[in-house]
Amino acid sequence: MDTSFEQIAYNDDDIKTLDWMEHIRRRPGMYIGKLGDGTYADDGIYVLLKEVLDNSIDEYMMGYGKTIEVTVEEGTVAVRDYGRGVPLGKVVDVSSKMNTGAKYDSKAFKKSVGLNGVGIKAVNALSSYFLIRSHRDGECKQVEYSKAIITEEKDIQPTDEANGTLTYFVPDKAIFKEYEYKDEFIENLLKNYVFLNSGLTILFNKKKFYSRNGLVDLLNENMTSEPLYPIIHLKGEDIEVVITHSNQYGEEYYSFVNGQHTTQGGTHLSAFKESIGRVIKEYYTKNFEYSDIRAGIVAAISIKVEEPVFESQTKTKLGSKDMGPDGPTVAKFVGDFIKKELDNYLHKHPDTSDAMLKKILESEKERKAIVGVTKLARERAKKANLHNKKLRDCRLHLNDPKGDLKEETCIFITEGDSASGSITKSRDPNLQAVFSLRGKPLNSYGLTKKIVYENEEFNLLQAALNIEDGLEGLRYNKVIIATDADVDGMHIRLLLITFFLQFFPDLIKRGHVYILQTPLFRVRNKQKTWYCYSEEERLAAMAAAGKNPEITRFKGLGEISPDEFKNFIGKDMRLDLVKMKKEDLVKDMLEFYMGKNTMERQVFIIDNLVVEEEII
Repeated sequence: MDTSFEQIAYNDDDIKTLDWMEHIRRRPGMYIGKLGDGTYADDGIYVLLKEVLDNSIDEYMMGYGKTIEVTVEEGTVAVRDYGRGVPLGKVVDVSSKMNTGAKYDSKAFKKSVGLNGVGIKAVNALSSYFLIRSHRDGECKQVEYSKAIITEEKDIQPTDEANGTLTYFVPDKAIFKEYEYKDEFIENLLKNYVFLNSGLTILFNKKKFYSRNGLVDLLNENMTSEPLYPIIHLKGEDIEVVITHSNQYGEEYYSFVNGQHTTQGGTHLSAFKESIGRVIKEYYTKNFEYSDIRAGIVAAISIKVEEPVFESQTKTKLGSKDMGPDGPTVAKFVGDFIKKELDNYLHKHPDTSDAMLKKILESEKERKAIVGVTKLARERAKKANLHNKKLRDCRLHLNDPKGDLKEETCIFITEGDSASGSITKSRDPNLQAVFSLRGKPLNSYGLTKKIVYENEEFNLLQAALNIEDGLEGLRYNKVIIATDADVDGMHIRLLLITFFLQFFPDLIKRGHVYILQTPLFRVRNKQKTWYCYSEEERLAAMAAAGKNPEITRFKGLGEISPDEFKNFIGKDMRLDLVKMKKEDLVKDMLEFYMGKNTMERQVFIIDNLVVEEEII
């Protein structure tokens, strides 16, 4: 046996210390999460904007500057606040020296968002052009950079502009590729800022965002079902909460720490949910199940914590156990507040407490009605996962079934054996799972949750996703509906979306459900192949291909070979996010599209029919 090894040199030259800006540029994910091109709300270009905005919000929270102006044009971003302005002698330091900031020892910023002195420096390092100008007491200081290297630094000059800071940057296309800012994602971000900071005005490209009622406005903006009773609004020092119930299934929460939207929750949200259940049980002196109390709940919590500890640089999950070095635990702080304020509110508002009790009793009655069905369905799902090939799981979960949700994981929901086979052979088996449907799913509109357990397809799908007890157990970050782009495929998409909207609406509201876009055409000549997702792309490819190109029309996923399919479900796969707006009242929407109003729907289809040219 040959036991020899190639000798590889390892000496002083192999040890490298990177400049801070080079480290950020080489490892941007450590600072801003994923990169992306602006297609998704959590792509890096929005994190850059947020890092700059957080500094302006901190100024507002300290009582300086009631207006922030945000301008985004053709990929460039400008943020102008009217706070105190960065101290002029420190403009270079705060924008280009790591671990520099006013938030380490200053009580002025003890409950701010950014505490590590990194944020704006990361924006600078990841921008091809970055400008910061501070106006302070009749003087201003301006510095310009390219990739965090100073290109021009002006001396302090007199100014007649109001105090505050202007930050202007252009994300580097070498890192973010062909990025594009989408107004809808920016607007959602800005809405959360004003909901959490009543009285603040943000002007985005001259469009005004303002909130008078704080988290009440946030719930009204996001609810897609009518509340069963007026929103309970409770405020205290360093805490604000809102609570109501609707007739939807599932639970819906929004949580924030120091103005940061903690999309993955954390210690504050866990304490909030537990406290609500405990207080309601004590108020009604009934030993309700927590699941019955929280069924259909829609709530939000915002707290302010000294020197918060998050579980990642992008601050999506609070890890802090304490409110501050000398404060109570987060759990005790939240629990004591809810115990006192929610109990008092329910005593003072009997109409609200009666409506809440009615909802809890209805949820309890429905749960008890399906106890036997649920137990049998769980056993069936467990056996199916072990012994059939309906779910082809990814290795990440096979090796660690109870592991945390990983951002890269996804599951494709496919129709038919051929499509399922193509995707299974083409996927990344470490991170991508496949769930195979057998025929068209049931139209679940108007049915009770009992059907989720009685219907084998729905029962096994729910078990595969692990969402029976809520989204905390969700095993895949992206749930991707992968059906043919024909009438049957569209119908299956609609039936699956109806199922999710009916029983797991938060799966859609929290941005986990997608539609896989696969090419409609393949155009190729002897030198190159083009995959086209639209008629416009087909025409452009034909023009580029020249004379007599070969054109193939894909009529089903099963027709695409596994070798080709790898091109469509890799890192550049095209996904359409299934989204909901405030206007999308789930009950009304499902009643129109999936109810028994056949003639009304037929008229709608005819009025909106688009006739496409048949491609031969």
